[in-house]
Amino acid sequence: MLRVLLILAAVAGIAAAGWLLWDRLRAPIATPIADFSVPFVFGRFSVPPDNPLTQEAFALGRHLFYDPMLSGNNQVSCATCHVQALGFTDGRAKSPSLSGGELDFSSMSLANLLWGQERFFWDGRATSLEVQALMPIQHPDEMGQDIDDLMAELRASGTYRKMFRRAYGEVTPENTANALATFMRMLISADSKYDKYLRGEVRLTAQEEHGRKLFMAHPDTKISLRGGNCIDCHSQFLTSGFRDALDGFSNNGLDPDESLPDGLMAVTGNPAHKGFFKVPTLRNIAVTAPYMHDGRFETLEDVMAHYNDGIVVSDTLSPLILEADNAPEAGQGTVGLRMTSEEMEAIIAFLHTLTDDAFLTNPLFSNPFDGGS
Repeated sequence: MLRVLLILAAVAGIAAAGWLLWDRLRAPIATPIADFSVPFVFGRFSVPPDNPLTQEAFALGRHLFYDPMLSGNNQVSCATCHVQALGFTDGRAKSPSLSGGELDFSSMSLANLLWGQERFFWDGRATSLEVQALMPIQHPDEMGQDIDDLMAELRASGTYRKMFRRAYGEVTPENTANALATFMRMLISADSKYDKYLRGEVRLTAQEEHGRKLFMAHPDTKISLRGGNCIDCHSQFLTSGFRDALDGFSNNGLDPDESLPDGLMAVTGNPAHKGFFKVPTLRNIAVTAPYMHDGRFETLEDVMAHYNDGIVVSDTLSPLILEADNAPEAGQGTVGLRMTSEEMEAIIAFLHTLTDDAFLTNPLFSNPFDGGS
């Protein structure tokens, strides 16, 4: 009898080991994102060949994005600082730190990251979304999580083991980053009033159309062309910084040389990049206040006032800003656009057409732990 029991136990052990090996060796299920299409006017985009867009990766990334398990105290998720209804920002000048006080920068919008610059964060310190994804998790003042501890927690979850297996295979830091990057790449905002205008579905009001034209124009007093100069930094349809090289970073005249923060220079080591920060998308800008890398401006009116007559000259100030002036006569002690109040109001009216309510309420981007599908 004892011999029979030993044989049965051995068989059971072999079977269990076999199932475990089978579980590990099964190839992930790769299902392309259904009905995936993007506006052609947004231009080219690229997805890493080793991290294709799949339904399984998106579902896993969505769960991870909203799960406070990713933080050391199990209280902070990615969504804590990136709230869908606020265009995936958090409504604060600077996000709170775990140790008290504030972080260095304002929380950036995550809309349309599939396009635009290939450096991420305000200072460009991450060279891909995959690299970016793990940095806040491990930062002691952001999410404060030890990556090995996180892997142990994820592997202890039957749900996550199953989701990782379907998307990538193993539970690893690399696959965690891949999943989060996939979710963020799919946060596409392309159904605002402006998008509907581009598709010929609606017309802009007279004020919105005036603002659109000002947004697109670089002022030239020689030919009486008035403009808001926005297009020089915010690419036309995406309204984010340009993709090529470091064109998507700029010093937009916030501080004098003596108090100018390092910005991109901290990453590149190039003094010519001092005070350069990433040009953010203006998509859903009406709901992402406060503004700038440090949240210093509370309203769009404050932002327009800065560009109109509040530019601070420094050695690395963008020449596109320095030369943009709607007034034919020499400046009176200020640098800026010198537009009329009506022109500034028109630009703000146009900026409101960039609000995409479908994006801000899309259930596919919502918290899956709140009953979402």
